[in-house]
Amino acid sequence: MNDINISSTDMNLLKVFEALYIEGSASRAAQTLGLTQSTVSASLRRLRTLYNDRLFVREGKGLAPTTTAHQLKPLIFDALDKIRETLQLVNHNTTNYQNRTIVIGLSDDFEIALAGKLIEKLALDAPHLRPIFRQAYSVIVPDLLQDNVIDVAITSGTGNSRFIRRQLLGKSHYSCIINRRYTQKLPLLTLEEFISFDHVLVSSAGYVGIVDNALARNHLKRHIIASTTHFAALPFFLQQENRIATIPAHAATALAQLDDLTVLPCPLELESYPVEAAWRAKDDQSPLIQTVVASVKTVLKSILS
Repeated sequence: MNDINISSTDMNLLKVFEALYIEGSASRAAQTLGLTQSTVSASLRRLRTLYNDRLFVREGKGLAPTTTAHQLKPLIFDALDKIRETLQLVNHNTTNYQNRTIVIGLSDDFEIALAGKLIEKLALDAPHLRPIFRQAYSVIVPDLLQDNVIDVAITSGTGNSRFIRRQLLGKSHYSCIINRRYTQKLPLLTLEEFISFDHVLVSSAGYVGIVDNALARNHLKRHIIASTTHFAALPFFLQQENRIATIPAHAATALAQLDDLTVLPCPLELESYPVEAAWRAKDDQSPLIQTVVASVKTVLKSILS
């Protein structure tokens, strides 16, 4: 970055950076900011001089951030959010979230079950706020929060950290999901039938899961025909009648509503697990964070019950 006195820098350039990063287009950024496209293009030239980097390069019909832009994003977004929070302190009744975003980190089982309803809930609780959903899982959530990559996480546990605040939102459990044609033959599964299926494992590592550990305690094994890291891919794996997957119940219910699948109780005893919201401790008093967490809790209550 050039050696420039901040007093001589137009802070509105940071708003242009934010809009370009979110929209990926100079024309859409101009619409978001209420400016002309030529004004946004001129601001981008000034930003490039300021940071001595191209920042956004043409990719297809849009603009893609450079490595430097990705590095600047959490710092600039956080700075702008802090300024917005100072304005909220003098206007406690404000509900104006125009042009604001919130990055929510979650695994795709929660995204499948939660995202659609959360969009509707936030439209009522925080009008004009745009949620951005980003793939995350428990192990990496603390780093994503501390690096300002995400603002809030929905997770099954983050561990203890003085930099992170957590709130228990409920508990979830596991269900089996299979092709609907199977239930026309038998509505419930015995443990013997469960083991006889070809199993599809959803796992970040791809080797073993909670089911395998529970079976091992009973000196049993299952046949895993394939593994995937994405719950959303399961409908494509479960086209055959002899295949089954054991996944979080909230994701199983959501998938069954959209595809030719059926949810059945798992005949194996599996422990339930906590569902938590997590955010940075320094954002503990943020009205926006608290509004989003409250909205998530309301939606999850209907999903996990």
